[in-house]
Amino acid sequence: MKIDLTETTSSKINAALVQARRDIGTPAIGMVLTLVIVTDEENAYDALKSANDASHEHPSRIVVVVKRVSRSPRSRREARLDAEIRVGADSGTGETVVLRLHGELVDHAQSVVLPLLLPDAPVVVWWPEGAPADLAGDPLGALGQRRITDTYASEHPIEALAARAEAYAPGDTDLSWTRITPWRSMLAAALDQMPQSPVVSATVEGEDENPSCELLAMWLADRLGVPVNRTLSGGPGLTAVRMETKDGPIVLDRADGSLATLSMPGQPDRAVALKRRDTAELLAEELRRLDPDNTYAAALKFGVSRLAATAPAAPAEAAPAAAAAEAEAPAEKPAAKPARASKRASAK
Repeated sequence: MKIDLTETTSSKINAALVQARRDIGTPAIGMVLTLVIVTDEENAYDALKSANDASHEHPSRIVVVVKRVSRSPRSRREARLDAEIRVGADSGTGETVVLRLHGELVDHAQSVVLPLLLPDAPVVVWWPEGAPADLAGDPLGALGQRRITDTYASEHPIEALAARAEAYAPGDTDLSWTRITPWRSMLAAALDQMPQSPVVSATVEGEDENPSCELLAMWLADRLGVPVNRTLSGGPGLTAVRMETKDGPIVLDRADGSLATLSMPGQPDRAVALKRRDTAELLAEELRRLDPDNTYAAALKFGVSRLAATAPAAPAEAAPAAAAAEAEAPAEKPAAKPARASKRASAK
């Protein structure tokens, strides 16, 4: 069932929700949380689809806040609220309210959302993109116990990571961190099988400007207390992790984005499923826990600037030519710095 309300109020929306539940024969509320999605018209459809898919695991009231840009000075002064209500088969396993805010109401979205929150239920706020610099200080973010962002959707992901670290508050999290949960689990399990072989260094390989790669490298550096290099590859996403131990390297290599190979000293290579997950799966994982993620906080605050960055290795067939060119070069000519290292310096 879908109900459209124009020039409405929060109280009328609540009354329409109650009536809609009665009309479809489910007057009781069986939802476990309120998920507030802050987005724009361009990204609203994809975000709502992911939230509806995640609601099959976490029945919830989904409140989508769409801030409409006013094109004229007069329309910017006129406050108006339009709403679309979806219940039953049109809204996954919960309820959906799409709010479109116009004019001055854009700056007071929290006053519209607050009456629509489920009583005595947790609140999670999600910005698919365009998140504020200070999540907990944002008026909508202050309503939530958990605040979810995705730095991968930022124009400058590495700079966004630094901003997240500076303004971090308990309850903040990032889907770029959620993407590496299977990697962290696999690497931790591999290390548990070799308790007498401490790691002395590590390398994380992945595509450029991918915050998941940076977060995994920072997690390893923070937890193991060893130098971690960050190298580049063509992707997709995170492609390999190599940990050097006194007994030999532990390598988790995923070249195709779905199937990985785990290599450990003294053991045969094993194929492990490590596919790239969609947004609905990532969101469902984050909704399973509503307490602060201290591990994420520690990795985030470690800092991208403390990682050692290296450029991708030259192809094997180009090595002789590169060696010859180096031999002919003047001795006093300084070596060029890796491109990645210069990006790191600018991101500090």
